[in-house]
Amino acid sequence: MPSIAFTLNGRAATATFEEGMSLLETLRTALGVTSPKNGCSQGFCGCCTVLVDGRPALACLKRPHEIAGREVTTLEGIPEAQRQLLARAFVQEGAIQCGFCTPGILVRAKALLDRGKGHDRGAIMKALDAHLCRCTGYLRLADAIETAADGWRGDSQECAEPRRADYFGAWHGRARNEAAVVAGACGHGVGASLGRYRGVEHALGERVFIADMTVPGMLHAAVVLSAHPRARVLTLDPAPALALPGVARVLTAADVPGNRKVGLLVRDWPVFVAVGETTRCVGDVLALVVADSEFHARRAADAVRVDYEVLAPVTSPEAALAADAPRLHEGGNLLEACTFARGDVDKALAASAHVVHECFQTQRVEHAFLEPEACLAVPERGVLKVYSCGQGVHDDQQQIAAVLGVPLEKVEVEVVATGGAFGGKEDLSIQAQTALAAWLLNRPVRCVLTREQSILMHPKRHPLTLDYTAACDVEGRLTAVRVRILGDTGAYASVGAMVLERAAGHSCGPYRVPNVNVEAKTVYTNNPPSGAMRGFGANQAAFAIEGVMDLLAARVGVDRYEIRARNVLRPGDRFATGQIMTASCGISETLTAVRDAFKAARYAGIACGIKNTGIGNGTADAGRVLLRVRPGERLEVVTGFTEMGQGLFTVLRQVVAQETGLDPACMEVTTRSEVATLSGMTTASRATALATMAARRAGQKLAQALSAGTLADLAGQEYQGEYVCDFTVKPGTAVDNPVTHMTFGYATQVVILDDAGRLAKVVAAHDVGRAINPLACMQQIEGAVHMGLGYALSEELPCTNGRPDSLLLRDLGIFKASQMPAVDVILVEVPDEVGGYGAKGVGEIGLVPTAAAVAGALWAYDGVRRTRLPMRDAPAATARTKRTEKPRS
Repeated sequence: MPSIAFTLNGRAATATFEEGMSLLETLRTALGVTSPKNGCSQGFCGCCTVLVDGRPALACLKRPHEIAGREVTTLEGIPEAQRQLLARAFVQEGAIQCGFCTPGILVRAKALLDRGKGHDRGAIMKALDAHLCRCTGYLRLADAIETAADGWRGDSQECAEPRRADYFGAWHGRARNEAAVVAGACGHGVGASLGRYRGVEHALGERVFIADMTVPGMLHAAVVLSAHPRARVLTLDPAPALALPGVARVLTAADVPGNRKVGLLVRDWPVFVAVGETTRCVGDVLALVVADSEFHARRAADAVRVDYEVLAPVTSPEAALAADAPRLHEGGNLLEACTFARGDVDKALAASAHVVHECFQTQRVEHAFLEPEACLAVPERGVLKVYSCGQGVHDDQQQIAAVLGVPLEKVEVEVVATGGAFGGKEDLSIQAQTALAAWLLNRPVRCVLTREQSILMHPKRHPLTLDYTAACDVEGRLTAVRVRILGDTGAYASVGAMVLERAAGHSCGPYRVPNVNVEAKTVYTNNPPSGAMRGFGANQAAFAIEGVMDLLAARVGVDRYEIRARNVLRPGDRFATGQIMTASCGISETLTAVRDAFKAARYAGIACGIKNTGIGNGTADAGRVLLRVRPGERLEVVTGFTEMGQGLFTVLRQVVAQETGLDPACMEVTTRSEVATLSGMTTASRATALATMAARRAGQKLAQALSAGTLADLAGQEYQGEYVCDFTVKPGTAVDNPVTHMTFGYATQVVILDDAGRLAKVVAAHDVGRAINPLACMQQIEGAVHMGLGYALSEELPCTNGRPDSLLLRDLGIFKASQMPAVDVILVEVPDEVGGYGAKGVGEIGLVPTAAAVAGALWAYDGVRRTRLPMRDAPAATARTKRTEKPRS
């Protein structure tokens, strides 16, 4: 193999590489430098940023020979004082969530600060355009760079500490209860803005993700995907792959000893499509190639020869429901129909003063989490240890054991770190195939998807058609809503039926409607699967019902704020499904909080949102936490829920600290598939509501034990906390109070445009119940608003004949840093009787009203009522923010 000599982090280095490898692959595989992350290998996400001769460069686009004789600096080679200053500033300012993109951003920040641009907000935002961050919304990244600039010194000098005043100053205007935030920030318990757990490690690239892990004797795997969305597999020949260097084995359907189909709700998704069977999408796995290196495995996967009989794909739900449509699954193409009704809609419509009818269309969206899916499976003394980046260790464990045909206790699943998810890592991707390879070969096997494979394989946001007929009386009070929703769930069930159930249940938004008739159909097609994504059907429904509210306001002759104020749910009112709202219903408070901002703006849109916390709809929700006292006065906090950037691990430490008085510094938090932590899938803030209650109960048991001794005395003891919510029912259940969800989060957002029709500001008021960690709450909301703006204006994954039109991140329409407007977050706290300490969901509700508020703002600006997403024709779709200054002490 060829080799190069260059300077790496100030020292002479030599590296060998194979033809076709990038500098990124060379650094990570040949030299073991893992702070540059491989997010796309397309030169777009910025995760692999390094310095070449002092200037930022994308390592995935550089070839090894290009850096011969040159100086390469990764985050490991930046002077320690600067590294620590940057890391602490990012933690303090709340600029770290999943942490996968952060090391690359820190490298660029160093270059920016060395040029003296640390207080130039415009230059910072422009520099951040070279990076994707799906978690933060970028504003806090800029805050962190500015804070680091206060203490920045040259390479040979010590850096000053970031000032705590700046830390609090960055919240100015973002939290209504700022005084409480600052007061609580000095403590460790509930209500404190404790910094991100392992935040410094994340920032410095020292927090290990699966793609960074190596174990002795490890092999590498790569998938072979279907070339066609619908085709009969005639032959599969592995011989060309087996003839290539380093290839150990090619696995196919014939190698599966257990159940070949997986699925969270319906076992309809084959881990391998067999010869003679018909593929259902271009993300179907046909084979897995195992080799001695990732490079060899991927090259060999390209060599596997497959012959097909190509069939015409079914690419729309309407076509799939036609009488002559081919059956894509044995049970037919209709996965589920969710229906419920209250009152007499026809009679109410006929008697109403104003009736409107409109059809809304929402698009398919790619999650674009920064860490592509990965798995490492390691055989250990008769047990298979599976390291996953998924959202549900227990679901992973059950499905993997079923595929292997072994008892559950033969499989252990642990989450190492998850670099973003947003719902896209709920389903199995390559965990079962990787586990099978390790089990059969009795060797550790790691598989990491490429960005292109990731886009092909995991489920997307559902494209929905929402047909609304709604009415109100002469004063604008809603009288009736009829809704028909049609959803394309793609090739496999995933959680599609639940998403459409959620869209149906939230179809009337946070408004009281006495007469309701709703039907939502979930339909199979040959498009990429659709499943969970932040908002989970509620945001699609919000776009429609909020548009209807604006239309009715115009008919009645009242402003858009007033019609909402007259109709929002209050305690004692019924949600769309008939569930009676409790005293925790805080939508009115969020609406009041944004009134002045809406009334004062020339061009503004307003929208309200409601989003369930927990699965509900008749499914039990459980949270379990185990506290295990370790020698050396250490406490292990074990949960079954995944930390994917939402701050769950940080919150659990705060809860235990609150109940026991222990310093969080003594606590380590992990996610493992232990029986004592049996929990469902991690979906946004469901984990916060359930796990905080469980951790509180476990903490109280530990506190009682500590009253008679010290932590050292309790080494080896365990304390479990459990909270189970099993009182919900399915929509349409014939009871007086059909409690379809354990609780809800509420929000009202105002989107303000400037005189050119571009985004100027978003004001987001959210009832979070109790802000367990106010900083984390604001982080979640700001990041969700960023995703919501992209959803409204530019994001889409269009498909033609069952294939995505592009597999490039740059074509997804994700908002860049310089497109982000100012975001003012107002935290409202109306405590809930269900969630731990009164907490409600905040992770998903953050983008539920956003698209509708954007549509309303555009209507105020140009008089055009937009009913289809994304709204690419709008001036705001190409907005650039004005320079904004962070408040300084």
